[in-house]
Amino acid sequence: MLENELKHPKHLLIMRLSAIGDVAMTVPVVLALQQQYPNLKITVVSRPLFKPFFSSLPNVDFYAADVENSQTGLVGLYKLYKDLSGLGIDAFADLHNVLRSKVIATFFKWKRIPVVSLYKDRTERKKLTALELKKLSPMTSMVDRHAEVCNKLQLPISLSEVKLLDRKEISPEIQEITGEKKTKWVGIAPFATYETKMYPLSLMKEVIHLLLQEECKIFLFGGGKKEVEQLKEMASVSNRCINVAGSLSFKLELDLISNLDLMVSMDSGNGHMAAMFGVPVITMWGNTHPYAGFVPFRQPLENSLLPDLKKYPFIPTSVYGNKIIEGYTDCMKTIQPERVVQKIKRILAN
Repeated sequence: MLENELKHPKHLLIMRLSAIGDVAMTVPVVLALQQQYPNLKITVVSRPLFKPFFSSLPNVDFYAADVENSQTGLVGLYKLYKDLSGLGIDAFADLHNVLRSKVIATFFKWKRIPVVSLYKDRTERKKLTALELKKLSPMTSMVDRHAEVCNKLQLPISLSEVKLLDRKEISPEIQEITGEKKTKWVGIAPFATYETKMYPLSLMKEVIHLLLQEECKIFLFGGGKKEVEQLKEMASVSNRCINVAGSLSFKLELDLISNLDLMVSMDSGNGHMAAMFGVPVITMWGNTHPYAGFVPFRQPLENSLLPDLKKYPFIPTSVYGNKIIEGYTDCMKTIQPERVVQKIKRILAN
């Protein structure tokens, strides 16, 4: 609707109110817009935590949406819309396409502001995750789907030309935890929202044990009281293995991630955050699969470690990992620690 009426937007509103990895996947698109349309003003609407993703970008403002409290429900969403409509935007990119963002989109359409929403292709997702033998083929990546929204708003972008976020300065607060950088820094983020996407911690401890035989320092990432305690225990094996969780602000944690030489992540947010800075990322997959479109930006497919697909032929059984399938809960045990360390060493050597 109204796409043909739009020519060269001057102020684009981008909305993504989701989890940390989903918001991180909008960063390459915002960077492309900011770099390829230097006169375009951009306002990103998301949760307050994610402001550091965008705070250093010229012509990019951040609006912290309070969708858990004052801006929830129809009345709250209307208040959010009224705030946003006062910013003078002339195009709206809905990169979430859920009920909340659809309500906001409807309000803008009533004001005759051009709106384009993310296309999720649920039909292809169902085919990819069907519990049957299937021929796997990659879906369009989520970052490319974000770019498609921009294209439809008359803002075509080239993702191949994007300059990613710069490495940040190692501040005294960070260095107090990390020490001076004299060797390779490897991040490990062993947790995920769903257990079907988590490598068993007992095997991750073996990865850490093997990796400590190399010249490197390991930093463990996570969040939540239970995770922090587990990471403290994992880090206790060596002074070259450091638990970061609970020690730094989110912004400083991002600054540290930008200085890593490698990040090992589940199919979860830390991998996408590292990718924003061009840090090499090894992703470990359980019941999900890189073909669903959630590989971190610019990371080669060979950096994705998958379970034994001959033993577990129905993988992927889920796009997000939120489905429990009998007999598939232990699939990640088929990823041997030696295989993980071998991949780490190969990337660090390059």
